[in-house]
Amino acid sequence: MLFERIVCGVDRSLESLEAARQAERLLAPGGHLLIVGAADVGIAVHAGWAATSVVDEIEAEERRAVVEARAQVIDGGRVETRMLKGDPISCLLATAREEKSTLVAVGTHGLGRAKGILLGSVATAMLHDAPGSVLVARRPQDPEIFPRSILVGHDGSSQARAAAEVGAELAHRFGAGVRTVVASGGKPVDVDGLRDVQGLEWDERKPVEALVAASREADVAIVGSRGLHGLAALGSVSERVAHEAARSVLVVRKGRR
Repeated sequence: MLFERIVCGVDRSLESLEAARQAERLLAPGGHLLIVGAADVGIAVHAGWAATSVVDEIEAEERRAVVEARAQVIDGGRVETRMLKGDPISCLLATAREEKSTLVAVGTHGLGRAKGILLGSVATAMLHDAPGSVLVARRPQDPEIFPRSILVGHDGSSQARAAAEVGAELAHRFGAGVRTVVASGGKPVDVDGLRDVQGLEWDERKPVEALVAASREADVAIVGSRGLHGLAALGSVSERVAHEAARSVLVVRKGRR
């Protein structure tokens, strides 16, 4: 069953609230969703004599973030919340590993790939280092019926087949439509790996360009990951699509779904 253990990082932004909503929707029946807020109290050292009050303010703000995210979730029986102190990226990665999560969900603040890397955004860090699949959430066309349309990027690889399997299961669960796009303008696709795939749409553009364009007509784009981490993941198709797509992007890692 897909996504039985999901960890969602929140920070009071509209994007992180959307991540909580979508994480609850994608959660497997009987699964467990953990909403995590991380109060980065380390920045209070720059406040000098007012450090104590700054710490209190940071912690209060993050508690509000967790409460607001919790309010977005319909099925409260499957949800736990947790407040942590520390750098949000480190806290979220450590929690995902401890919980053996199969999906980490985060919002995107619209920084784009270059700024995200420069500023160390949470979404970028999760795409590089999360132990399982990653959802980078953006507002769908209609939040009430997310996801009603699914885009799958396919190149015939085993990673793409794993993404396609996730797309098919979600489509079955939600009654959503699926488009499967093959971009032929980049590296050669594995034609043998595509022989049994039905309804392929071929696009002559490069993968990132083709998938970003197609994402405008989908609620979520699903792409596979080669399993690269850290700097090795820099510039991968999955990372670039996650940063540039018009809608949510689900990056699937084989074996951690």
